[in-house]
Amino acid sequence: MCFFHPYDPLFCSKRRIFAAMKAERTYFSRVLLEWFGTHGRDLPWRHTHDAYLIWLSEIILQQTRVEQGRGYWERFVRRWPTVELLASATEDEVLREWQGLGYYSRARNLHAAAQQVVAAGGFPRSVEGLLRLRGVGAYTAAAIASFAFGVPAAVVDGNVYRVLSRYFGIDVPIDSTQGHRLFAALAGEMIPADRPADYNAAIMDFGAMQCTPTSPACAECPLAESCAARGAGRVAELPVKQGRTRVQERRLIYIYIRCKGEVAIRKRGAGDFWQGLWEPVLVEEPAAAQGGSDVAEVMKEAAVVAKDVVHVLSHRRLLCDFYLAEPKEKPALPAGYTWVKEQALDDYAKPRLIERLLERLTA
Repeated sequence: MCFFHPYDPLFCSKRRIFAAMKAERTYFSRVLLEWFGTHGRDLPWRHTHDAYLIWLSEIILQQTRVEQGRGYWERFVRRWPTVELLASATEDEVLREWQGLGYYSRARNLHAAAQQVVAAGGFPRSVEGLLRLRGVGAYTAAAIASFAFGVPAAVVDGNVYRVLSRYFGIDVPIDSTQGHRLFAALAGEMIPADRPADYNAAIMDFGAMQCTPTSPACAECPLAESCAARGAGRVAELPVKQGRTRVQERRLIYIYIRCKGEVAIRKRGAGDFWQGLWEPVLVEEPAAAQGGSDVAEVMKEAAVVAKDVVHVLSHRRLLCDFYLAEPKEKPALPAGYTWVKEQALDDYAKPRLIERLLERLTA
């Protein structure tokens, strides 16, 4: 039975949505939980109530596919099996272990939050307390609270937006303030108090495996008969987004200066992407930033290693040129750069782009 029709004047009104939701709450959650019992993903962090292990998985899986994140989670747990050990690590060590995952602010927040937890004597057990941890937003707080402590807090991520918007036929943009409030309230009303962790895992897996962004398996969907979007032929239209953030393009020119078994690198500072990671000499910067250095002269003798290498970040498209210079004597470097043993370069956390460029040197 469909609760909404796209031409209904009350379509997507909060009153109508919640009237339908109350009638469907038990049915919807029961079907999802039954589906989850057969099709749910077997993930290691779902076999524990340890808040540390659950929190670690949630931070790693932000902006990361489960298949990729699982290996990182396992390595973090092996190296730092407790939050106390993670808190005692250095930021450089954490960034090095994180290398390749991207969105490095997550790693810095992870380390800072671990120190908050240790200072507080343990993880907060409420959503409100968890929200005070660095890098923990509404979704992550709800996930930890429900999975670790059994709190009936509903998670709302892309999968949840998609399932709820299609099932109830909601065309309020999910990236609008109204959409955030509406879906958070709806998700909170749908969650069963007696099985919050299973329900949260079920609706996320259902969105990831059944009600997928493209080519959802509607013919085999256990909710198909009562799905508003399927009944109205609007599956492909939902959920609705207002628009995408404009992607900015930026060109980077790197010169890898190698001399007497050492190379020149620096740690990137705050105020830009890749904060805290290491990189070779960046020639992109204004001439004033290179003042007192020999970079301009070294560049004249440098050999091209790669041109126009594309690397995409969340809202940036980087185009990179990469040069190799091997002067006989060490040139003066711009402020902030230092010489390190080339053999020890693997000890320094670097962006994936830099890793890709360095691979060109041995290709």
